[in-house]
Amino acid sequence: MLYLDAGTTYSKIISDTELFDGKYTVYSENNRYYSILPSNIIKSQSIVSTRSCGHMSNASENEIIALARGAEKRNVDKNATILDLGSRDAKWIRFKDGKFQDMDWNTSCASSTGATVEMLLKFYGVRAEELKFSEEKFTVTCGIFGMEKIMDSISAGVGPAEAISKFVHGIAFNAWNFCKKPEKIYLSGGFCENKCLVDSLKKYCEVELLGRFVLCEGLM
Repeated sequence: MLYLDAGTTYSKIISDTELFDGKYTVYSENNRYYSILPSNIIKSQSIVSTRSCGHMSNASENEIIALARGAEKRNVDKNATILDLGSRDAKWIRFKDGKFQDMDWNTSCASSTGATVEMLLKFYGVRAEELKFSEEKFTVTCGIFGMEKIMDSISAGVGPAEAISKFVHGIAFNAWNFCKKPEKIYLSGGFCENKCLVDSLKKYCEVELLGRFVLCEGLM
């Protein structure tokens, strides 16, 4: 059995056998192996999944449905907003009294996603661990304009890590608004591992981290 969430940059897999000699295994639990690997490997290795979702696979399941089912398995509150913030898109779903109430899915704007941040870190030679919460934010609705603000800020003498941190704060603010300003967000996706983003989001609401395998769990 193999469950695949094939993201644009990284793919997440839950399987009953260890893949690639354990090179990409994050942890194992209850005879299941949880792996994260570059998505280009999914294509090159022609991995066949039991069920899948995501941009880089012949998806058999809708990502919103996988997100909802995965969150339910985590026993989230009956009134909960779950946000999946990844490399390419952002999507959220809301439950009221344990039933579906609302959702939205943004697939077209990089200002709300991780790909822009990854490119900025590589361009300026900054490690994600160097990003720190900043009270100031770049409030932008477009990733390109956000990069322009970062470049202008660095030209004015601000360090690259500080400038990117302000942009990440802007992403957190945009994400909270995108979810319609809930009091609490259950966060799924790669940004769970970005402390700057999590700390920035906590300025606006309570945050509980679900990790990167929620959609995979929703496929099971």
